[in-house]
Amino acid sequence: MGFVNNVGKYQLSRTIGEGTFAKVKLAVDSTNGHYVAIKIIDKQMVMQSNLKYQVKREIRTMKLLHHPNIVRIHEVIGSKTKIYIVMEYVSGGQLSDKLSYVKKLSEPEARKLFQHLLDAVVYCHDRGVYHRDLKPENLLLDSKGNLKVSDFGLSALRKPGDMLTTACGSPCYVAPELLANKSYDGAAADVWSCGVILFEILSGYLPFDDRNLMMLYKKISTAEYKCPQWFTGSQKKLISRILEPNPKRRITIPEIMEDPWFQTNYVPSCGHICDEKIQMDDVTAAFDSIEENSGEKKMPQPSSFINAFQLIAMSNDLDLSGLFEEQNDKEKTRLGSKHTLGETIKKIEAAAMDVSLSIERMNNFKMKMHRKQKINRCTRSYYDLSAEVIEVAPTNCVIEISKSAGDLNVYDEFCKSLSSQLTQNSGLSLQIQELKDVSSENQLCKSLSSLSTPKSGGSSQMQETKEFDSDSRNLQETKSSEEKDKRENTKHHGYSLQIEKDKRETTTQHEMRDQI
Repeated sequence: MGFVNNVGKYQLSRTIGEGTFAKVKLAVDSTNGHYVAIKIIDKQMVMQSNLKYQVKREIRTMKLLHHPNIVRIHEVIGSKTKIYIVMEYVSGGQLSDKLSYVKKLSEPEARKLFQHLLDAVVYCHDRGVYHRDLKPENLLLDSKGNLKVSDFGLSALRKPGDMLTTACGSPCYVAPELLANKSYDGAAADVWSCGVILFEILSGYLPFDDRNLMMLYKKISTAEYKCPQWFTGSQKKLISRILEPNPKRRITIPEIMEDPWFQTNYVPSCGHICDEKIQMDDVTAAFDSIEENSGEKKMPQPSSFINAFQLIAMSNDLDLSGLFEEQNDKEKTRLGSKHTLGETIKKIEAAAMDVSLSIERMNNFKMKMHRKQKINRCTRSYYDLSAEVIEVAPTNCVIEISKSAGDLNVYDEFCKSLSSQLTQNSGLSLQIQELKDVSSENQLCKSLSSLSTPKSGGSSQMQETKEFDSDSRNLQETKSSEEKDKRENTKHHGYSLQIEKDKRETTTQHEMRDQI
């Protein structure tokens, strides 16, 4: 197999992985003959998708970590169009590939991999790194069967104890608190994912799995799973303490490491302490060449845009907030809008005017509403009503209306007015579309008529056209008359059948009377 290209001292070979924005190729270091894996990222796609800081964060995180159970990064190389991240090559492939053909692992092998995973995760947490996307696809195996954690693209770098807010990860492995649309502890979320992985490698299947995402997240929120018959008591006990829906009651990594099942044949693996300053000069240089030309083309995603986890968390059927915090008395209503963000905001303003409320814009997506009456020393009234528009798609929004103080009647009137505004405009749009369709049909008829009537060619052609039009009208009238006759005949035939049926019934009744 010939090498495709060279990147510095590295000779590129075959592709060993591929994603949306990057490819991973096997390469050889020409100076020592060692294999490396090179992640090749398209600069333009990264800049257009606003992923520059995410890529920089991934590189910075991997440079910060130096542990035998974490994939090591060697260097970053940049060209005009590509970014090359040179990493340690792990020859055994993904853990998910192994599970695809062996289904489940033996208890000793599963325990060994789980020990490696916990060693890597606790090392990350001690340095303020939370992975947030732990799953078999991101766990690699080397030639000796040792596990290595990879892909820190969704990781967060925080001080221990700081709460996170971004809901991310893979559906079957995500912790229930991420679905509550509230802040969460990154360490507890990673522990949950480790528990799902442990269950999967011991059983051969996922503890939470459903084609319907809503049903899947309901199972996750209540820890609805069933252990196979071959699970031992110690395995069931440990997994039940990890897959605890309430993060405050969930077991921690130090507690897992003290568990007797975990301690069996446990040999801790130690990472290196990196006190020196992380060098990011190569990363900065890799992005510099493209940033100068992409300033005008940059299209940032609006901050009102939500991801799938946030959208699911907004469902009334999946309200998990009661698991993690006390409920308050705030009134909330959510309405759907099949309009753009700007159009939806205009409808909110119109609805506020209908119920005599003035609007105070907080930002491009959120606004507060107040009464239009003057407040003096004798009559003071406090009213707190707000509306926030969340963009789900370019022409689909969710409007979240909340009230924490004030008259409930005004709140109800505003919600009804806004709902009416959204419905009326939807109906108006449909009518406009129907009018456009009718107009298009009329235009088509005129075009056909103009085609059938030539501009020149003599009186004989004009006469033929008139005769053709007359024949067409006669044919249409004949068809209409035939269809009318058919309907009349069908109608009379129905009457005849009914009369015949009535006659038979009358005759039968007379015969019965005669017999009596």
